[in-house]
Formats: sequence, structure tokens, C-alpha cells
Amino acid sequence: MIEINIQNIVASTIFAEKLDLDMIAQSLEDAEYEPEQFPGLIYRLKEPKTATLLFRSGKANCTGGKNTDDVRKAIDIIADRLRKIGIDVYENKDLKITVQNMVATSDLKGEFNLNEVAMGLGLENVEYEPEQFPGLVYRIDEPKVAMLIFSSGKIVCAGARKEEDVSIAVEKLKKDLIALDLLH
Repeated sequence: MIEINIQNIVASTIFAEKLDLDMIAQSLEDAEYEPEQFPGLIYRLKEPKTATLLFRSGKANCTGGKNTDDVRKAIDIIADRLRKIGIDVYENKDLKITVQNMVATSDLKGEFNLNEVAMGLGLENVEYEPEQFPGLVYRIDEPKVAMLIFSSGKIVCAGARKEEDVSIAVEKLKKDLIALDLLH
């Protein structure tokens, strides 16, 4: 089994029907809110190290979690802090969290000629322009992810919504490369 490291999870939730961002910005010390620059309020936590964008609609996007437990913990902490300053937010148990994207890294422990990889994996699923970017982009339909493959053997998987999908995609890529005799 190949070691996979989750680098970032982006997840969304809804804290309330609406949020008073001006009040939150004035009440929470670490809140960053510049509505003329961006319509959302940025709230960063040191532990777990995350940044959450809160919007007037009550919706929020949390980024930076390394696992789903980090995301849950961050959302719960923010909900508790909002309650403490008098904001009416949904109960923690009612805060549905939806993972939108995961980014993970791995190492296939081999070096690649990316031209051979591009030809072998089929040009219809591959983007490779070495003058533009040093990696090859390989799109997999099931699970629906994009894999960045580098000549060093290192890979980045983006677009998964479950850790299991990352594992499936990496194993599928490894199997395809072995079948093409490009990985030993």
C-alpha cells in the first residue's frame, strides 16, 4: 500500500440562515473582514490550523484541515465562538459538513519519462505541456480526480471528496503504470 498524505481539505457548511459579518468582525479578535475587497469574513484558527470563510448567507467554507476530524473540530469551535458573542447558529450536531475537495500527495518511488507516461495513459485523459508546467495532469473518471504526475515519481491527487477515493485513484494509477511497464 502506498503512503498517502492529505495536505488540505476544503469543506462547506451552513452556520445559520444569515450572519451579521460586521458584528462578528468587531467581536472576534482574529476575524478579518474587508467587504470592499472580498464579501466574506476570514476566520483563522491556530489549532486545528484552518481558515474559514463566513458569508452573510450563513454559509461557510473551511480550508486547511488535514483530516475530516480537523474540519469538524474547526467548525464546532467557530460555532461555539459565534454563540458566545450572541450569534444564533445551528446546534453543532445539525451542522452538516460537506467535503468539496481533498488534496493529497504520494510518492510512487520511481522516476518517469513523462512523454512515455503521456502516450501510455492516452492523450484524451492527459495534459502535458512541459514548457508550461513540469508535471503531467492525468484525469481519472472514477473516482473523479486529477492526478499531477512528476518525473520524480511524486504525485498530487486533487478533487477527491473522500480519503478512500484518493487511495483508489492512487492504486489505479500505480496499476496502470505497472501494466504499461513504466513503474517497477
